[in-house]
Amino acid sequence: MLFRQIRALDRPCLHERFQKIFMVAASDPNLIIGGFAIGGLGLAALWKLIAWVRDAPVKPDPWDAEVEQQLLEAAEVCSRCSTPQPPNAWFCAHCGKAVGPYNNVMPYVQVFSEGEVFRNGTSGQFRKRPLVLIGYFLLGFGMLSFLAPIYWLCLLLNLKSPETTPEPASEE
Repeated sequence: MLFRQIRALDRPCLHERFQKIFMVAASDPNLIIGGFAIGGLGLAALWKLIAWVRDAPVKPDPWDAEVEQQLLEAAEVCSRCSTPQPPNAWFCAHCGKAVGPYNNVMPYVQVFSEGEVFRNGTSGQFRKRPLVLIGYFLLGFGMLSFLAPIYWLCLLLNLKSPETTPEPASEE
């Protein structure tokens, strides 16, 4: 028993190991100068990158005033069903999707946008690509916590269904 206690005192702690590793650089002046040189080269490269981005040529605006005016006068449409929307609409009257310029920023309406994303995942109305699937799995884990396995099951069950595209709005 006493032998184990003495042996435990001989072992260096974790912080002592790190201290020994970092003190090697402090004890060798060549390593200190090398560290300063690498740091200086890194700062010089960062400065050159900033100057290169700052001095880049400005590309001309591809739209003239006429196109810009047409864009300002154009009616907003729903991204799901292409139904024209009034300027103050929060939800599409045809399909119920959350629309509007600030619906993902406003706390109350943001909940509907998040629900839309989760519904699209379980209904199979999304592009079935590996990165999108990884995103749905991570989003389910982060937002749904203990309900994530149920969401993942619904997601995987609807994954085998053929990819569907939303139907455009018909003129009524």
